[in-house]
Amino acid sequence: MSANVETMFYTRVAPWHGLGVCVEDALSSGEAIEQSGLNWDVIQRPIMTSNYTPIPGYKANIRDSDEKILGVVTDRYKVVQNSEAFAFTDSLLGEGVRYETAGALQEGRKIWLLAKLPDKYIIEGEQIEPYLVFSSSHDGNGAIKVAMTPVRVVCQNTLNIALATARRTWSTVHVGDLARKMDDAHNTLLLAENYMGRLGAEFSRLSKIKLTDAKVMEYVDMLLPMNDNPTDTHKKNIARIREDLKLRYFDAPDLKGIVGKNAYRFICAVSDFATHAKPLRETISYRENMFAKTVDGNPLIDKAYEIVQSAA
Repeated sequence: MSANVETMFYTRVAPWHGLGVCVEDALSSGEAIEQSGLNWDVIQRPIMTSNYTPIPGYKANIRDSDEKILGVVTDRYKVVQNSEAFAFTDSLLGEGVRYETAGALQEGRKIWLLAKLPDKYIIEGEQIEPYLVFSSSHDGNGAIKVAMTPVRVVCQNTLNIALATARRTWSTVHVGDLARKMDDAHNTLLLAENYMGRLGAEFSRLSKIKLTDAKVMEYVDMLLPMNDNPTDTHKKNIARIREDLKLRYFDAPDLKGIVGKNAYRFICAVSDFATHAKPLRETISYRENMFAKTVDGNPLIDKAYEIVQSAA
């Protein structure tokens, strides 16, 4: 294996690496918010025209620490302060949950807190660790959300596929009786336990679906299709990312000789590609977008899951 390929496989980091502040020693959500610089509140102010005429039905969400406008919302929007959004996580600490990282995205419009669950799972002979991501938004374009994200420890890949039999996310919009809605979030540990159990059973099933090398090549082409009437540049780019994915399936040291040639291995390879492959064009918001897929689900991994289902 060439040096650059070894580097690709042995320098993989979690999707949230470098996006927040380590808060592992925090004993409460309040401490985590303080350490991560999220110790500010959102205040609402009326919106006016240039001649100071109030605009009815709308307000501006403003960060009190620097007067930055985070978003414009309707009168129905209920502000949930950072401290309030994460306060319910404190009750989980008694169950062994520990905070890891917290931070802000999009200049404070979205905030998040990552916690590691106490249980470790052995799925198909590999250690899988579940994390919970708690997030909220202040720009009027997002919800309060709790998402469970399993990580394959050996390679730091996320394995959050969309299962029909188990939910991995809970969310609520910033309207209505938020106090009552937030109480529902206390069921996150039960949600995580159920999801991990279903995930283990599904991966066991996928490991029994054998794949020939030719079938893997076919699946790679289906997953990363070529456009109709492609340009030379497009052909080159698609060929490159297809080879990247094939390399991860056939040669990744955490798969080669350890995991058989089956549908589970294909999902792991696609997850590795989706989580760690360098994009064809890396934008300023690339890391934030990757983290968002960790929370909301990665369409590429879900598509791969749909493809291998057809082989069952």
